[in-house]
Amino acid sequence: MRIAVLDDYKKAARRFADWDGLGAEVVFLHDHLGDTDAVTTALDGFDVVVAMRERTPFTAERLEALPALRLLVTTGMGNASIDMAAARRLGITVCGTGILPHATAELTWGLILSLTRHIHDEAAGMRQGAWQHTVGGDLAGRTLGIVGLGNLGRRVAAVGAAFGMRVVAWSTHLDPARAAEHGVRAVDKQELFSTSDVVTVHYKLSERSTGLIGAQELSWMKPTALLVNTSRGPIVDTQALVEALRQGRIAGAALDVYDTEPLPAQDPLRALPHTLLTPHIGYVTEATYDVFYREAVEDIAAYRSGTPLRVLNP
Repeated sequence: MRIAVLDDYKKAARRFADWDGLGAEVVFLHDHLGDTDAVTTALDGFDVVVAMRERTPFTAERLEALPALRLLVTTGMGNASIDMAAARRLGITVCGTGILPHATAELTWGLILSLTRHIHDEAAGMRQGAWQHTVGGDLAGRTLGIVGLGNLGRRVAAVGAAFGMRVVAWSTHLDPARAAEHGVRAVDKQELFSTSDVVTVHYKLSERSTGLIGAQELSWMKPTALLVNTSRGPIVDTQALVEALRQGRIAGAALDVYDTEPLPAQDPLRALPHTLLTPHIGYVTEATYDVFYREAVEDIAAYRSGTPLRVLNP
């Protein structure tokens, strides 16, 4: 059995699981595979591939070009970039792993605090010999708008309440009674964007949610408001966001996710003012990696024994 572990940027995957116990050849790929030719060439001859979230799409075309592939493991229990129907048709089993919800919620608050208080700008200024040069904003008494009140959104809401914020939320099928149970007021989409001082996105990516936040939604926002996205890049219309930031129609944005990842070096987002960009590190913590890689090894061992675990394409 030959196993490829993708997108191990930090060369960390080996230490989080007993790969040697599989008694197989395991290859850790540290650089991102880009186009289809790069993917199919690098993975040719591998029986098992361990994918990191949605970093590397596995389309029908790519799966068909990998005849040796029998098991595809994705970290997390869902992956919108894998063509599940094609994998099923080709006899490729797709399995997932657990994921911890707290890590991304914690990063969300790191981004909100840094953007509100200009922590990243002030820290950079200190290294250049500067002293105070910004006036920070406040969270107490302000309104936090949460797009998607699921597991992550509820955690973010609880912290917002602890900061003394009014918390509102919107999603397509949000039950006002369920929201109220978490101290959150359910509102319609326009009210959320027009009244919130911070809008944070915690929505599942799908065909219906792609472009969910576009020029219209951004136009509803206050010129003093901030947008934070730690969910998935395509949920926000990037071009509309770029224009809103260039024209100063919103006060700033903090992003951990992008349409293309890794974010290209010349992407216009990198040069925009009033932005805080991180390289999709919401889930990158010791505890999360322990779950990802330990359960990926469990998936491989179970598949080999004929009793696959956490199958996503039964």
